[in-house]
Amino acid sequence: MTINDVASSDAQLAISAARSGADVVREMYGASLDRVDKGGGDFATAADLAAEEAILAVLRRARPGDAVVGEESGASGEGAAARRWFVDPLCGTLNYAVQNMLVGVNVALRVGGETVAAATADPFSGEVFWTDGTSTAVRRGDSHGDAALVPSPGSRLVDVNLDPPFLSPSFRGTHLLADPLFAAHFRPRVVSTTLAVAWVAAGRRAAYVTDGDLRDSVHFTAGIALCRAAGCVLSGIDGEPVLSGANGLVAAADAETHALLLKIIRKQG
Repeated sequence: MTINDVASSDAQLAISAARSGADVVREMYGASLDRVDKGGGDFATAADLAAEEAILAVLRRARPGDAVVGEESGASGEGAAARRWFVDPLCGTLNYAVQNMLVGVNVALRVGGETVAAATADPFSGEVFWTDGTSTAVRRGDSHGDAALVPSPGSRLVDVNLDPPFLSPSFRGTHLLADPLFAAHFRPRVVSTTLAVAWVAAGRRAAYVTDGDLRDSVHFTAGIALCRAAGCVLSGIDGEPVLSGANGLVAAADAETHALLLKIIRKQG
């Protein structure tokens, strides 16, 4: 098997795993679900737990030697393993718990320091946004006639994550949204799921902005990989390379959008 074959195989596995989790999320939607309190107003539902188990079953069956980091189950497998999967079984739990369909399922594989395969599934549209680390596409239904992801700033929609914790002393998402320069160029959206990061890669959002420490994040690893492979412009909110510290993310469809957002953010400092 060649390197390209391995990459393709890992990407297909990421798609299959994300779809397995998405199937559970969709099937359990609208049911009365038990909750597991995580503190600070955060919680998991029975759907989060069941979806993660479905994803882990797919990964363990195909790659029993790989390590896994799951949002609900934590780390498993060999601690020194070079191959590590990041699993976010239901991103948008608070949305889901009130029967809002804005949720995503994230699965990503990191080998060394590089994310080489990732998939973000939308349980309700049936779409899966995926990458093998080089190319990226969206798959709809059971068709393998995938459509390439093409970033575009045309919508002018910028998704801003307003959820705590707020780690940057000089950045608040609410301040960004209130800036007249932002209002002159963009239209805000707050969907509270990292499905919106995949939408930047797909041209459905002009950008996505968040504070926080995203290193080894089960929520953001897949979306960042999708944006990179699609050719988006990425940095931390301080303009430094994304994932170089606890510096959040500015993922933009193009350089002009990225530069303008950084200009507005720096006004806050």
